[in-house]
Amino acid sequence: MKLATAGTAVLLAALTAVAPANADPVKASKSITDRTAAQIAALQSIKKSLTQAESKVDSALVVEARKRTQVGTSALPQVQTGVAVTSKSTTLVDIRAKQYSQDLVNAVRAAGGQIQAVSEENRTVRAEVPVAKVAEIAGRSDVARVEKGSDAMTQDVKNKRDNKSRKQQPSKADKAKEIERRLAEKQMSVQAAKVSESDKAHAAEQARGSFHVTGVGVKLCALSDGINSVGVSQAAGELPAVDVLPGQQGSGDEGTAMLEILHDIAPNAELGFATAFNGDASFADNIKKLRFQLGCDVIVDDVIYFNESPFQDGIIARAVDAVAADGALFFSSAGNQGNVADGTAGHWEGQFVDSGVGVGKFAGTAHDFNPDPNAKQLFNPLSNFSGDTPVTLHWADPLGQSFNDYDLYLVNAQGNVVTFSQNNQDGTQDPFERLNTPASSTGTRLAVVKFRGDDKYIDLSLFGGRFADSNDGLKKFVTPGMTRGHSAAKGAISVAAAPAGNALPFDLEPGDPANPKGPFPNAYDSTQKPERFTSDGPRKTFFAPDGTPLAETRQKPDITAADGVTTSVPGFAPFFGTSASAPNAAAIAGLILSGNPTLKPADVKEALVATAIDIVESGVDNRTGAGIVMADKALAYTGASPQALAKAQRPTIVNDADGSAFLKPGTTATVTVPVANNGDGTAASTSVVLTTPTAGVTIAPRSKFYGNIDVGQTVSNTYKVTVPATAGLGSAVKLEARVTFAGSTSPTAASFDYRVGEPSRDFKTFAYTGAPVAIPDNDVTGVSVAVPVTGVGAASSLKFSIDGATCSTVEGATTVGIDHTFVGDLTGTLTSPSGKTVTLFAKTGGSGNNLCQVVFDDSAAAPFANLGADKAPFTGSWKPASGSLASLLSDQADGTWTFKVNDTATTDKGSIRSVTLLVAGWI
Repeated sequence: MKLATAGTAVLLAALTAVAPANADPVKASKSITDRTAAQIAALQSIKKSLTQAESKVDSALVVEARKRTQVGTSALPQVQTGVAVTSKSTTLVDIRAKQYSQDLVNAVRAAGGQIQAVSEENRTVRAEVPVAKVAEIAGRSDVARVEKGSDAMTQDVKNKRDNKSRKQQPSKADKAKEIERRLAEKQMSVQAAKVSESDKAHAAEQARGSFHVTGVGVKLCALSDGINSVGVSQAAGELPAVDVLPGQQGSGDEGTAMLEILHDIAPNAELGFATAFNGDASFADNIKKLRFQLGCDVIVDDVIYFNESPFQDGIIARAVDAVAADGALFFSSAGNQGNVADGTAGHWEGQFVDSGVGVGKFAGTAHDFNPDPNAKQLFNPLSNFSGDTPVTLHWADPLGQSFNDYDLYLVNAQGNVVTFSQNNQDGTQDPFERLNTPASSTGTRLAVVKFRGDDKYIDLSLFGGRFADSNDGLKKFVTPGMTRGHSAAKGAISVAAAPAGNALPFDLEPGDPANPKGPFPNAYDSTQKPERFTSDGPRKTFFAPDGTPLAETRQKPDITAADGVTTSVPGFAPFFGTSASAPNAAAIAGLILSGNPTLKPADVKEALVATAIDIVESGVDNRTGAGIVMADKALAYTGASPQALAKAQRPTIVNDADGSAFLKPGTTATVTVPVANNGDGTAASTSVVLTTPTAGVTIAPRSKFYGNIDVGQTVSNTYKVTVPATAGLGSAVKLEARVTFAGSTSPTAASFDYRVGEPSRDFKTFAYTGAPVAIPDNDVTGVSVAVPVTGVGAASSLKFSIDGATCSTVEGATTVGIDHTFVGDLTGTLTSPSGKTVTLFAKTGGSGNNLCQVVFDDSAAAPFANLGADKAPFTGSWKPASGSLASLLSDQADGTWTFKVNDTATTDKGSIRSVTLLVAGWI
């Protein structure tokens, strides 16, 4: 249907306006062209005609759906909705629920949706859905709003004008082949590890040598896009094991590069990862899971979601504050969106100024950017190099409670509306509009229109461009304060960037001044300049997290750290941006905690701030915060010292009666308990208390002295453990070891589970006997098959088999255990009746087809990981990709076991056909 101009009487007459929006009275037009006014009027005619269901849908989705079902749009010759639609006419959306339920998830799937993520806590379902079904989903009574899928960006800096970087993105098959090639290359040759220049620039190398502190006892975790080539970095010796939140590997490799930076600065810290790129609700969930499930001490991210409010802490910022309140340190990139001092800003905020200029037929009035009371300017012009740039408009209403309705329009020099955002706000929506500039931004300018309501404080921001004077006489207007969202949360430490070595090798925009250099191979000093792109503060907020009024001005960013550093990851050598600076700062915090484990987060932040090198403006400033953090100074400030970390290792058993390695009824066994010191300092005066909560089991003696245990040394002692004759075969015995020694990390505790009896060598088989089950494409919820187990009791050993009579790579093969046309899309898990889960395989195998006669067995030589398509069909004996089958043995085996497979990428398909659980008992 044709979108009408202001003078047309047939404005989308086929649609009924159930609850039309009402605009403020139109005021006399003074400066906007008739063409612009007519096109805005046509768009706002749609806004006036929204059905009740459409009023809960993002405006761009509404227009996109109408364009696909109505007649022409000649009144809007240049307009783009910015909605990414697949060849199957689907698009990614976030469904915000009034109340989350499985019924909603099922309804989305019934409408043709592919579930990408669910967050019960944040009442969000993220799904790829048919555009034609969006309004139908929004019409449900339990749906509050349907939005374009919340999107984000990482904070690395790439040259937007580099044609190579603008080429078509490789397919998932091409990506898989490239990782396979690099992995094979690393496995065939030994190469020297690449060490980040920040190690010297921050004096971290010197600090580790002086204080003998390496990150021991600390877990550093990152959130970013993904870790596609983490296996390549591990094969090259660049990374140790990484604890990945199950199913949250993500896609991309910026996370891998961040982990390498963490490891370079704090080489003996544990590492963890989760993706931040599956929607804002998933990001918030993963922040909490890194702390509360994986036990991360320091968390760092490099992501900004465009819908994060500058004026109120949203779900991501609240998650940051939650983990900070629990004792974690959280570091976040300040951003690469520029600053006023360096002339790189793409940000304006301030009070809406009613220009008195009406826009279109239904609009209220446009904002006047010009502070001169004797002049008006209704547009803020963009530079000619601000193409492909997200633009956001926020205003000071509480989240989910906006009664004031503002809209955002991008217009070209000819007066055509190029793109827009005009969501309906009537008291239940967020105060937020979002658009993307087209590939060419030449001559474009932004207008903010108050459709209805009060004059509010507003924030207009470009993410990757800047405001600049136009060729036709428009002046740019910019203000400081670009940093926002969770990076500006009270619990976050916001990190700006300064180069460690070579300067950024391209101009941010043509004609810019030279980019600064860093000190490498020397350390930073007070003459250092920050990166010209680093985002400035401060950050004004107007509301508490619950939406009640609370005006604050937060000093952001907090500190500065190094970027422009080397990693082994392609595309991140060098690695520029606050995406690189944030993990450098986080790793230094890890060293501080490693050298003084009892410090509180506030103490660590104080050490970083108090010892930072002040640069640019004297004192704390809005570009670099307190200045550049230095590892040597911070460790000295906190009195760091090498800490011991003595932990009990799994005991060995020798039965005194028969010499076997098992506990048996009515016998005594000699139990040897080793204690390993994997810390940075000697574990002095070490002793172990060995106890058991198991009724009838006795231990003698209860404690033993181990003496001093040097770094890297293991010392053992023996105990006598007696099992009563009444103990049943397969019954559980738990041994608990408490290790005490001199030092802040003492005591440590560990528990070890054993069973009474000798493992049977005979395995009982329990097979899935149902029909083949299709694996949903691109759906995180996946599909499960049940495997009931009876008559075993306690299990001594498990194996899991993906069966098959005849193995092949034939698409849709019926004689394999799992047929699938891209095994690298799949993640498979096994869950015990008690709810414990182990990941058998996860996104490995690339474009290879089919799993057949694959046996997962803890005694296998290697895990099912880092496999290329050339190994298809995948067969053989493998350890689980992460965890162990033994971790599922602590409870009774009888009950229903669940094998689940999900496919979280598009296009390819397959089925679960034949699987078997093999269980051995006790004799």
